Amino acid sequence: MNIGMLWFDNDQKVDLTAKVVRAASYYQSKYGQAPTLCFVHPSMVNTAPPKASGIEIRTTRSVLPNHFWLGINAQARS
Repeated sequence: MNIGMLWFDNDQKVDLTAKVVRAASYYQSKYGQAPTLCFVHPSMVNTAPPKASGIEIRTTRSVLPNHFWLGINAQARS
């Protein structure tokens, strides 16, 4: 993924999956298509990264905690 949307959500009352779904809903309304990939900081995932409404969640240290980088997985499209 080369291009994406950065989303911040530090709501402590909501789990990771709900945060990704919330961000994906905004992404879809803004760009007209649903994201397929979301990068989060490893500290936000306790076990293996879950899937949220068909969105693959991956970890990377280049994304700050409480931030979500959403976009379209270019490898899956080709």
